[in-house]
Amino acid sequence: MHELLIATRNPGKLREFAAIFAGLGLRLRTLDELGISDEIEESGASFAANAILKAEGYMALSGIPTLADDSGLEVAALNGAPGVHSARYGGVQGEAQLRYLLEQLKDVPWHARLARFVCVIALARPGHATELAEGTLPGVIEFAPRGTGGFGYDPLFYLLDENMTLAELPAERKNQISHRAAAARAARAILERWMAEG
Repeated sequence: MHELLIATRNPGKLREFAAIFAGLGLRLRTLDELGISDEIEESGASFAANAILKAEGYMALSGIPTLADDSGLEVAALNGAPGVHSARYGGVQGEAQLRYLLEQLKDVPWHARLARFVCVIALARPGHATELAEGTLPGVIEFAPRGTGGFGYDPLFYLLDENMTLAELPAERKNQISHRAAAARAARAILERWMAEG
């Protein structure tokens, strides 16, 4: 049985990865399970840089292959902000963060509110180069929050193909089309190759 450390303390994220990696014959380990209390700072200037910092850092601490990800929202009219600062954008969290984003876009018309969610997964294993998998989800920033599902910016992120926000989308559908699901599917292909290489 091969082991893979999922470098997150988020149980929801762990469940998503477990579902996508089912059938690979991998034993997924967690930071808490391995007694790793260190927090590796996300000091990179890009999602990829942060994912690599975490994957390589936690691999060094655990000694086993490690998956880490970084993700966030990029709004075209804000030159890609909040980007890597998505979780701390405006120095506020929760509903205050949604209000802050709407305030930044108050004079921006619908057609110019294009945005995308980005997720980059880094896979690190001892003695090999770190590999990356990326997923994106395009959308438009709404004028007011809609829906009660999801988290973060989901109530403002309108999906043209679904005719609803991410927060209105059933969880099962979200897990099929999300940026994290797309990145995880690409990561699964890398893991399958690793397993085949022995």
